[in-house]
Amino acid sequence: MTDLTRLTAAETAAAVASREVSAVEVAQAHLDRIAAVDDRVHAFLHVDAEGALAQAARVDAGELTGPLAGVPLALKDVLCTEGVPTTAGSRILEGWRPPYDATVTARLRAAGVVVLGKTNMDEFAMGSSTEHSAYGPTHNPWDLDRIPGGSGGGSAAAVAAYEAPLAIGTDTGGSIRQPSAVTGTVGVKPTYGGVSRYGLIAFSSSLDQAGPVARTVLDAALLHEAIGGHDPRDSTSIAAPVPPVVEAARQADVRGLRVGVVRELTGDGYEPGVQARFDEAVQALVELGATVTAVSCPHFVHALPAYYLIAPSEASSNLARFDAVRYGLRVGDDGERGLEEVMALTRAQGFGPEVKRRIVLGTYALSSGYYDAYYGQAQKVRTLITRDFTAAFAEADVLVSPTTPGVAFPLGAKLSDPLAMYRQDLATIPSNLYGGPAMSVPAGLSDGLPVGLQVMAPVQRDDLLYRVGAALEAARPFAPTPLQWETA
Repeated sequence: MTDLTRLTAAETAAAVASREVSAVEVAQAHLDRIAAVDDRVHAFLHVDAEGALAQAARVDAGELTGPLAGVPLALKDVLCTEGVPTTAGSRILEGWRPPYDATVTARLRAAGVVVLGKTNMDEFAMGSSTEHSAYGPTHNPWDLDRIPGGSGGGSAAAVAAYEAPLAIGTDTGGSIRQPSAVTGTVGVKPTYGGVSRYGLIAFSSSLDQAGPVARTVLDAALLHEAIGGHDPRDSTSIAAPVPPVVEAARQADVRGLRVGVVRELTGDGYEPGVQARFDEAVQALVELGATVTAVSCPHFVHALPAYYLIAPSEASSNLARFDAVRYGLRVGDDGERGLEEVMALTRAQGFGPEVKRRIVLGTYALSSGYYDAYYGQAQKVRTLITRDFTAAFAEADVLVSPTTPGVAFPLGAKLSDPLAMYRQDLATIPSNLYGGPAMSVPAGLSDGLPVGLQVMAPVQRDDLLYRVGAALEAARPFAPTPLQWETA
Protein backbone atom coordinates (compact mmCIF):
# COMPACT_ATOMS: atom_id res chain seq x y z
CA MET A 1 0.00 0.00 0.00
CA THR A 2 1.23 3.51 -0.83
CA ASP A 3 2.55 5.48 2.11
CA LEU A 4 0.28 8.52 1.96
CA THR A 5 2.80 10.67 3.82
CA ARG A 6 5.32 10.28 0.98
CA LEU A 7 3.05 11.69 -1.73
CA THR A 8 3.53 15.23 -2.98
CA ALA A 9 0.74 17.73 -2.40
CA ALA A 10 -0.22 17.57 -6.09
CA GLU A 11 -0.35 13.78 -5.98
CA THR A 12 -2.39 13.83 -2.79
CA ALA A 13 -4.91 16.31 -4.20
CA ALA A 14 -5.31 14.21 -7.36
CA ALA A 15 -5.83 11.02 -5.34
CA VAL A 16 -8.46 12.69 -3.16
CA ALA A 17 -10.23 14.27 -6.13
CA SER A 18 -10.43 10.92 -7.95
CA ARG A 19 -11.59 9.22 -4.73
CA GLU A 20 -8.68 6.78 -4.80
CA VAL A 21 -8.30 7.73 -1.17
CA SER A 22 -10.38 9.85 1.19
CA ALA A 23 -9.22 13.12 2.67
CA VAL A 24 -9.92 11.67 6.12
CA GLU A 25 -7.55 8.76 5.39
CA VAL A 26 -4.85 11.20 4.26
CA ALA A 27 -5.31 13.39 7.35
CA GLN A 28 -5.22 10.38 9.67
CA ALA A 29 -2.05 9.06 8.03
CA HIS A 30 -0.30 12.36 8.72
CA LEU A 31 -1.65 12.57 12.26
CA ASP A 32 -0.29 9.06 12.84
CA ARG A 33 3.05 10.13 11.39
CA ILE A 34 3.19 13.12 13.76
CA ALA A 35 2.39 10.85 16.70
CA ALA A 36 5.18 8.48 15.65
CA VAL A 37 8.05 10.92 15.12
CA ASP A 38 7.34 14.37 16.52
CA ASP A 39 8.56 13.51 20.00
CA ARG A 40 12.02 13.54 18.38
CA VAL A 41 11.58 16.30 15.78
CA HIS A 42 9.38 18.67 17.84
CA ALA A 43 8.05 20.44 14.77
CA PHE A 44 4.59 21.01 16.27
CA LEU A 45 3.50 23.08 19.25
CA HIS A 46 -0.16 22.10 18.89
CA VAL A 47 -1.80 19.32 16.88
CA ASP A 48 -5.47 19.95 16.06
CA ALA A 49 -6.55 16.40 15.22
CA GLU A 50 -10.25 17.11 15.72
CA GLY A 51 -10.21 20.18 13.48
CA ALA A 52 -8.13 18.45 10.81
CA LEU A 53 -10.43 15.43 10.58
CA ALA A 54 -13.53 17.66 10.51
CA GLN A 55 -12.06 19.70 7.63
CA ALA A 56 -11.11 16.50 5.79
CA ALA A 57 -14.67 15.19 6.19
CA ARG A 58 -16.00 18.36 4.56
CA VAL A 59 -13.73 17.73 1.59
CA ASP A 60 -14.96 14.15 1.30
CA ALA A 61 -18.56 15.41 1.45
CA GLY A 62 -17.91 17.68 -1.53
CA GLU A 63 -18.35 20.89 0.46
CA LEU A 64 -14.81 22.09 -0.30
CA THR A 65 -13.04 21.78 -3.64
CA GLY A 66 -9.91 23.16 -5.28
CA PRO A 67 -6.41 22.24 -6.44
CA LEU A 68 -5.29 21.49 -2.86
CA ALA A 69 -8.52 20.15 -1.35
CA GLY A 70 -7.74 17.42 1.15
CA VAL A 71 -4.02 18.17 1.37
CA PRO A 72 -2.61 18.40 4.93
CA LEU A 73 -0.61 21.45 6.01
CA ALA A 74 1.47 22.59 8.99
CA LEU A 75 0.87 26.22 9.96
CA LYS A 76 3.51 28.40 11.60
CA ASP A 77 2.31 29.46 15.04
CA VAL A 78 2.49 33.15 14.19
CA LEU A 79 -0.73 33.15 12.13
CA CYS A 80 -4.01 33.49 14.00
CA THR A 81 -6.33 30.49 14.01
CA GLU A 82 -9.78 30.97 15.50
CA GLY A 83 -10.18 28.97 18.69
CA VAL A 84 -6.80 27.23 18.28
CA PRO A 85 -3.78 28.13 20.48
CA THR A 86 -1.54 30.72 18.82
CA THR A 87 1.63 31.59 20.76
CA ALA A 88 4.23 32.95 18.33
CA GLY A 89 6.64 30.73 20.24
CA SER A 90 6.34 32.94 23.33
CA ARG A 91 5.27 32.42 26.94
CA ILE A 92 3.55 35.77 26.86
CA LEU A 93 0.87 34.27 24.56
CA GLU A 94 0.77 30.79 26.10
CA GLY A 95 -2.74 29.39 25.76
CA TRP A 96 -4.11 32.35 23.79
CA ARG A 97 -6.88 31.36 21.39
CA PRO A 98 -7.61 34.07 18.80
CA PRO A 99 -11.23 35.03 18.12
CA TYR A 100 -10.59 35.19 14.37
CA ASP A 101 -8.60 33.64 11.53
CA ALA A 102 -5.74 35.34 9.72
CA THR A 103 -6.49 35.87 6.04
CA VAL A 104 -3.95 33.17 5.14
CA THR A 105 -5.68 30.74 7.50
CA ALA A 106 -9.12 31.61 6.12
CA ARG A 107 -7.95 31.12 2.53
CA LEU A 108 -6.45 27.75 3.39
CA ARG A 109 -9.70 26.62 4.96
CA ALA A 110 -11.74 27.86 1.98
CA ALA A 111 -9.42 25.95 -0.37
CA GLY A 112 -10.08 22.71 1.49
CA VAL A 113 -6.55 22.50 2.87
CA VAL A 114 -6.41 20.43 6.08
CA VAL A 115 -4.52 22.31 8.80
CA LEU A 116 -2.92 19.68 11.04
CA GLY A 117 -1.69 22.10 13.70
CA LYS A 118 0.70 24.89 14.60
CA THR A 119 4.47 24.64 14.21
CA ASN A 120 7.34 25.66 16.44
CA MET A 121 9.32 28.86 15.80
CA ASP A 122 11.80 31.26 17.32
CA GLU A 123 9.89 33.54 19.68
CA PHE A 124 8.06 36.23 17.67
CA ALA A 125 10.09 35.03 14.64
CA MET A 126 13.32 36.42 16.12
CA GLY A 127 16.05 33.89 15.44
CA SER A 128 17.83 31.70 12.91
CA SER A 129 17.71 28.29 14.55
CA THR A 130 14.33 27.78 16.32
CA GLU A 131 16.34 27.54 19.54
CA HIS A 132 14.75 30.76 20.79
CA SER A 133 11.32 29.16 21.09
CA ALA A 134 9.94 29.32 24.63
CA TYR A 135 8.83 25.72 24.12
CA GLY A 136 12.16 24.11 23.27
CA PRO A 137 14.08 23.67 19.99
CA THR A 138 13.02 21.84 16.86
CA HIS A 139 15.45 19.24 15.48
CA ASN A 140 16.57 18.91 11.86
CA PRO A 141 15.19 15.66 10.37
CA TRP A 142 18.49 15.16 8.49
CA ASP A 143 20.39 15.09 11.79
CA LEU A 144 18.51 15.42 15.07
CA ASP A 145 21.53 17.01 16.73
CA ARG A 146 21.42 19.97 14.33
CA ILE A 147 19.24 23.04 13.94
CA PRO A 148 16.42 23.15 11.37
CA GLY A 149 16.98 26.83 10.65
CA GLY A 150 14.83 29.67 11.88
CA SER A 151 12.65 31.31 12.64
CA GLY A 152 10.34 28.85 10.86
CA GLY A 153 12.25 25.68 11.67
CA GLY A 154 9.09 23.89 12.77
CA SER A 155 7.39 24.34 9.40
CA ALA A 156 10.43 23.23 7.40
CA ALA A 157 11.11 20.27 9.71
CA ALA A 158 7.48 19.10 9.49
CA VAL A 159 7.72 18.97 5.70
CA ALA A 160 11.18 17.35 5.70
CA ALA A 161 10.07 14.70 8.22
CA TYR A 162 6.98 13.80 6.15
CA GLU A 163 4.64 15.05 8.86
CA ALA A 164 2.97 17.28 6.26
CA PRO A 165 3.45 17.78 2.51
CA LEU A 166 2.94 21.53 2.86
CA ALA A 167 3.59 24.24 5.43
CA ILE A 168 3.26 27.97 5.84
CA GLY A 169 6.20 30.01 7.09
CA THR A 170 6.84 33.71 7.45
CA ASP A 171 9.94 35.50 6.22
CA THR A 172 11.21 38.75 7.76
CA GLY A 173 14.91 38.31 7.00
CA GLY A 174 15.06 34.75 5.67
CA SER A 175 12.82 32.77 8.03
CA ILE A 176 11.28 30.69 5.24
CA ARG A 177 14.28 30.34 2.93
CA GLN A 178 16.98 29.65 5.52
CA PRO A 179 15.12 26.73 7.18
CA SER A 180 14.25 25.36 3.74
CA ALA A 181 17.91 25.46 2.71
CA VAL A 182 19.12 23.45 5.69
CA THR A 183 16.26 20.92 5.62
CA GLY A 184 16.25 20.20 1.88
CA THR A 185 12.83 21.73 1.22
CA VAL A 186 11.51 24.43 -1.12
CA GLY A 187 10.74 27.75 0.57
CA VAL A 188 9.39 30.93 -0.99
CA LYS A 189 9.16 34.52 0.23
CA PRO A 190 6.55 36.11 -2.07
CA THR A 191 6.70 39.75 -3.13
CA TYR A 192 6.00 41.96 -0.10
CA GLY A 193 2.25 42.64 -0.17
CA GLY A 194 1.57 39.61 -2.35
CA VAL A 195 0.19 37.60 0.59
CA SER A 196 -1.94 39.27 3.25
CA ARG A 197 -0.42 40.06 6.65
CA TYR A 198 -3.84 40.40 8.31
CA GLY A 199 -3.78 38.16 11.36
CA LEU A 200 -0.03 37.60 11.19
CA ILE A 201 1.43 38.49 14.60
CA ALA A 202 3.79 41.30 13.64
CA PHE A 203 7.54 41.32 14.14
CA SER A 204 8.61 43.93 11.58
CA SER A 205 5.68 45.25 9.58
CA SER A 206 7.64 46.53 6.59
CA LEU A 207 9.47 43.20 6.19
CA ASP A 208 7.17 40.34 7.32
CA GLN A 209 5.75 38.12 4.58
CA ALA A 210 4.01 34.73 4.76
CA GLY A 211 4.81 32.10 2.14
CA PRO A 212 4.91 28.41 1.21
CA VAL A 213 7.16 25.54 2.26
CA ALA A 214 6.98 22.28 0.29
CA ARG A 215 8.97 19.33 -0.99
CA THR A 216 8.54 20.25 -4.67
CA VAL A 217 8.45 23.50 -6.61
CA LEU A 218 5.01 22.73 -8.07
CA ASP A 219 3.59 22.10 -4.59
CA ALA A 220 4.97 25.46 -3.43
CA ALA A 221 3.38 27.16 -6.45
CA LEU A 222 -0.02 25.60 -5.77
CA LEU A 223 0.13 26.80 -2.15
CA HIS A 224 1.35 30.26 -3.20
CA GLU A 225 -1.64 30.60 -5.52
CA ALA A 226 -4.04 29.51 -2.76
CA ILE A 227 -2.89 32.08 -0.18
CA GLY A 228 -1.95 34.99 -2.45
CA GLY A 229 -3.95 37.91 -3.76
CA HIS A 230 -5.31 41.25 -2.61
CA ASP A 231 -6.82 41.66 0.84
CA PRO A 232 -8.57 44.97 1.69
CA ARG A 233 -7.92 44.31 5.40
CA ASP A 234 -4.17 44.69 4.83
CA SER A 235 -3.22 48.23 3.84
CA THR A 236 0.06 46.99 2.31
CA SER A 237 -1.63 44.32 0.17
CA ILE A 238 -0.98 44.66 -3.57
CA ALA A 239 -4.16 45.16 -5.60
CA ALA A 240 -3.07 42.84 -8.41
CA PRO A 241 -3.60 39.19 -9.37
CA VAL A 242 -1.21 36.52 -8.12
CA PRO A 243 1.57 36.10 -10.73
CA PRO A 244 1.21 32.91 -12.86
CA VAL A 245 3.30 30.82 -10.49
CA VAL A 246 1.68 27.43 -11.18
CA GLU A 247 2.01 27.86 -14.93
CA ALA A 248 5.66 28.83 -14.47
CA ALA A 249 6.34 25.80 -12.25
CA ARG A 250 4.89 23.52 -14.90
CA GLN A 251 6.82 25.32 -17.66
CA ALA A 252 10.21 24.68 -16.00
CA ASP A 253 12.07 26.34 -18.88
CA VAL A 254 15.02 28.73 -18.48
CA ARG A 255 16.12 28.93 -22.11
CA GLY A 256 17.11 32.51 -22.85
CA LEU A 257 16.72 33.61 -19.24
CA ARG A 258 19.42 35.96 -17.95
CA VAL A 259 20.76 34.79 -14.58
CA GLY A 260 22.95 37.09 -12.51
CA VAL A 261 25.34 35.66 -9.91
CA VAL A 262 25.68 38.24 -7.10
CA ARG A 263 29.41 38.71 -6.42
CA GLU A 264 28.81 39.99 -2.89
CA LEU A 265 26.89 36.82 -1.93
CA THR A 266 29.47 34.21 -2.93
CA GLY A 267 33.06 33.29 -2.09
CA ASP A 268 34.50 34.41 1.25
CA GLY A 269 32.33 33.47 4.20
CA TYR A 270 30.63 30.55 2.46
CA GLU A 271 31.57 26.96 3.29
CA PRO A 272 33.44 25.20 0.46
CA GLY A 273 30.77 22.52 0.12
CA VAL A 274 28.01 25.12 -0.10
CA GLN A 275 29.93 27.10 -2.72
CA ALA A 276 30.63 23.92 -4.73
CA ARG A 277 26.94 22.89 -4.84
CA PHE A 278 26.01 26.43 -5.83
CA ASP A 279 28.56 26.48 -8.65
CA GLU A 280 27.26 23.13 -9.92
CA ALA A 281 23.67 24.41 -9.90
CA VAL A 282 24.68 27.52 -11.84
CA GLN A 283 26.44 25.32 -14.39
CA ALA A 284 23.25 23.27 -14.69
CA LEU A 285 21.34 26.46 -15.53
CA VAL A 286 23.86 27.17 -18.31
CA GLU A 287 23.35 23.66 -19.68
CA LEU A 288 19.59 24.24 -19.59
CA GLY A 289 19.95 27.29 -21.85
CA ALA A 290 20.22 30.20 -19.44
CA THR A 291 22.76 32.98 -19.87
CA VAL A 292 24.80 33.49 -16.70
CA THR A 293 26.70 36.67 -15.86
CA ALA A 294 28.23 38.11 -12.69
CA VAL A 295 26.55 41.21 -11.25
CA SER A 296 27.59 43.50 -8.43
CA CYS A 297 25.30 44.79 -5.68
CA PRO A 298 27.84 46.80 -3.66
CA HIS A 299 25.50 47.86 -0.85
CA PHE A 300 24.44 44.30 0.00
CA VAL A 301 27.38 44.19 2.43
CA HIS A 302 25.50 46.73 4.56
CA ALA A 303 22.20 44.80 4.53
CA LEU A 304 22.81 42.93 7.78
CA PRO A 305 23.49 45.98 9.99
CA ALA A 306 20.66 47.94 8.32
CA TYR A 307 18.26 45.08 8.95
CA TYR A 308 19.26 44.80 12.60
CA LEU A 309 18.31 48.42 13.12
CA ILE A 310 15.08 48.48 11.08
CA ALA A 311 13.61 45.17 12.25
CA PRO A 312 14.22 45.66 16.01
CA SER A 313 12.92 49.23 15.77
CA GLU A 314 9.65 48.02 14.28
CA ALA A 315 9.56 45.15 16.79
CA SER A 316 9.89 47.50 19.75
CA SER A 317 6.79 49.29 18.49
CA ASN A 318 4.80 46.15 17.58
CA LEU A 319 5.52 44.30 20.82
CA ALA A 320 4.39 47.23 22.95
CA ARG A 321 0.87 45.80 22.63
CA PHE A 322 1.81 42.96 25.00
CA ASP A 323 1.02 45.00 28.09
CA ALA A 324 -0.67 42.46 30.43
CA VAL A 325 -3.98 44.26 29.93
CA ARG A 326 -5.58 43.32 26.62
CA TYR A 327 -4.66 39.62 26.27
CA GLY A 328 -1.99 37.08 27.05
CA LEU A 329 0.06 36.55 30.20
CA ARG A 330 -0.56 38.66 33.31
CA VAL A 331 1.93 38.42 36.19
CA GLY A 332 1.77 40.01 39.66
CA ASP A 333 -1.79 41.33 39.52
CA ASP A 334 -2.53 40.93 43.22
CA GLY A 335 -4.62 44.07 43.59
CA GLU A 336 -1.80 45.95 45.29
CA ARG A 337 0.63 46.52 42.43
CA GLY A 338 0.15 49.31 39.93
CA LEU A 339 -0.26 48.77 36.18
CA GLU A 340 3.33 49.67 35.33
CA GLU A 341 4.71 47.14 37.81
CA VAL A 342 2.37 44.41 36.54
CA MET A 343 3.39 45.24 32.98
CA ALA A 344 7.09 45.06 33.86
CA LEU A 345 6.72 41.75 35.70
CA THR A 346 4.69 40.27 32.84
CA ARG A 347 7.20 41.28 30.18
CA ALA A 348 10.14 40.12 32.28
CA GLN A 349 8.63 36.66 32.61
CA GLY A 350 6.85 36.46 29.25
CA PHE A 351 9.58 37.58 26.83
CA GLY A 352 12.71 35.50 26.23
CA PRO A 353 16.28 36.87 26.10
CA GLU A 354 16.47 37.29 22.30
CA VAL A 355 13.20 39.22 22.17
CA LYS A 356 14.35 41.44 25.04
CA ARG A 357 17.67 42.04 23.26
CA ARG A 358 15.93 43.21 20.09
CA ILE A 359 13.37 45.35 21.92
CA VAL A 360 16.18 47.16 23.75
CA LEU A 361 18.14 47.60 20.52
CA GLY A 362 15.10 48.90 18.64
CA THR A 363 13.98 51.23 21.40
CA TYR A 364 17.48 52.71 21.59
CA ALA A 365 17.60 53.22 17.80
CA LEU A 366 14.28 55.08 17.91
CA SER A 367 15.07 57.20 20.96
CA SER A 368 15.44 60.97 20.91
CA GLY A 369 18.87 61.99 19.71
CA TYR A 370 19.63 58.65 18.07
CA TYR A 371 16.77 58.21 15.58
CA ASP A 372 18.52 59.95 12.67
CA ALA A 373 21.91 58.42 13.42
CA TYR A 374 20.61 54.85 13.52
CA TYR A 375 17.10 54.17 12.21
CA GLY A 376 17.19 57.02 9.71
CA GLN A 377 20.59 55.94 8.34
CA ALA A 378 19.44 52.34 8.08
CA GLN A 379 16.49 53.40 5.95
CA LYS A 380 18.87 55.26 3.64
CA VAL A 381 20.92 52.08 3.27
CA ARG A 382 17.69 50.25 2.46
CA THR A 383 17.14 52.68 -0.40
CA LEU A 384 20.66 52.02 -1.71
CA ILE A 385 20.03 48.26 -1.60
CA THR A 386 16.82 48.75 -3.57
CA ARG A 387 18.80 50.72 -6.16
CA ASP A 388 21.30 47.84 -6.35
CA PHE A 389 18.47 45.45 -7.14
CA THR A 390 17.05 47.79 -9.77
CA ALA A 391 20.43 48.09 -11.48
CA ALA A 392 21.06 44.34 -11.30
CA PHE A 393 17.67 43.54 -12.81
CA ALA A 394 18.56 45.73 -15.78
CA GLU A 395 21.32 43.19 -16.50
CA ALA A 396 19.59 39.98 -15.41
CA ASP A 397 16.08 38.56 -15.16
CA VAL A 398 16.83 36.79 -11.87
CA LEU A 399 19.68 36.84 -9.36
CA VAL A 400 21.13 33.78 -7.64
CA SER A 401 23.30 33.02 -4.62
CA PRO A 402 23.71 30.35 -1.97
CA THR A 403 20.79 30.61 0.46
CA THR A 404 22.95 30.22 3.56
CA PRO A 405 26.69 30.52 4.30
CA GLY A 406 26.82 26.95 5.62
CA VAL A 407 24.84 23.79 6.26
CA ALA A 408 22.86 23.18 9.44
CA PHE A 409 25.07 23.65 12.50
CA PRO A 410 24.84 21.69 15.76
CA LEU A 411 22.23 22.71 18.31
CA GLY A 412 23.73 25.15 20.81
CA ALA A 413 26.75 25.99 18.64
CA LYS A 414 25.89 29.68 18.17
CA LEU A 415 23.54 30.46 21.05
CA SER A 416 26.23 32.32 22.99
CA ASP A 417 27.26 34.41 19.95
CA PRO A 418 24.31 36.47 18.61
CA LEU A 419 26.39 37.98 15.80
CA ALA A 420 27.37 34.53 14.50
CA MET A 421 23.68 33.60 14.58
CA TYR A 422 22.68 36.77 12.75
CA ARG A 423 25.21 36.06 9.99
CA GLN A 424 23.19 33.00 8.94
CA ASP A 425 20.88 35.44 7.14
CA LEU A 426 23.56 37.29 5.16
CA ALA A 427 22.22 36.21 1.77
CA THR A 428 18.50 36.32 2.54
CA ILE A 429 18.09 39.75 4.14
CA PRO A 430 18.59 41.90 1.00
CA SER A 431 15.36 40.64 -0.62
CA ASN A 432 13.33 41.58 2.46
CA LEU A 433 14.76 45.11 2.47
CA TYR A 434 13.94 45.39 -1.25
CA GLY A 435 10.52 43.73 -1.08
CA GLY A 436 11.03 41.39 -4.01
CA PRO A 437 10.30 37.65 -4.09
CA ALA A 438 12.92 34.99 -3.39
CA MET A 439 13.07 31.20 -3.27
CA SER A 440 15.36 28.57 -1.80
CA VAL A 441 15.49 25.35 -3.79
CA PRO A 442 17.58 22.26 -2.92
CA ALA A 443 20.98 22.24 -4.63
CA GLY A 444 22.47 19.00 -3.31
CA LEU A 445 24.37 17.88 -0.23
CA SER A 446 27.56 18.91 1.56
CA ASP A 447 28.87 16.38 4.08
CA GLY A 448 25.48 14.66 3.89
CA LEU A 449 23.50 17.80 4.74
CA PRO A 450 21.26 19.88 2.43
CA VAL A 451 22.42 22.99 0.60
CA GLY A 452 20.02 25.58 -0.84
CA LEU A 453 20.28 27.79 -3.90
CA GLN A 454 18.53 31.16 -3.64
CA VAL A 455 16.72 32.73 -6.60
CA MET A 456 15.68 36.40 -6.39
CA ALA A 457 13.36 38.19 -8.82
CA PRO A 458 11.93 41.68 -9.38
CA VAL A 459 8.84 42.81 -7.49
CA GLN A 460 5.71 40.94 -8.67
CA ARG A 461 7.72 38.60 -10.87
CA ASP A 462 7.31 35.66 -8.50
CA ASP A 463 6.67 33.44 -11.52
CA LEU A 464 10.36 33.71 -12.52
CA LEU A 465 11.36 31.99 -9.26
CA TYR A 466 9.24 28.99 -10.15
CA ARG A 467 10.59 28.75 -13.68
CA VAL A 468 14.15 28.56 -12.38
CA GLY A 469 13.35 26.36 -9.40
CA ALA A 470 11.34 23.83 -11.41
CA ALA A 471 14.01 23.65 -14.13
CA LEU A 472 16.73 22.96 -11.55
CA GLU A 473 14.53 20.42 -9.78
CA ALA A 474 13.94 18.50 -13.03
CA ALA A 475 17.61 18.61 -14.06
CA ARG A 476 19.03 17.71 -10.64
CA PRO A 477 16.51 15.61 -8.68
CA PHE A 478 17.00 15.87 -4.92
CA ALA A 479 17.33 12.75 -2.76
CA PRO A 480 14.65 12.19 -0.10
CA THR A 481 15.51 12.83 3.52
CA PRO A 482 17.48 9.88 4.96
CA LEU A 483 15.73 9.43 8.30
CA GLN A 484 18.12 6.85 9.73
CA TRP A 485 17.07 7.79 13.27
CA GLU A 486 13.64 6.23 12.70
CA THR A 487 15.11 2.74 12.81
CA ALA A 488 18.06 3.46 15.11
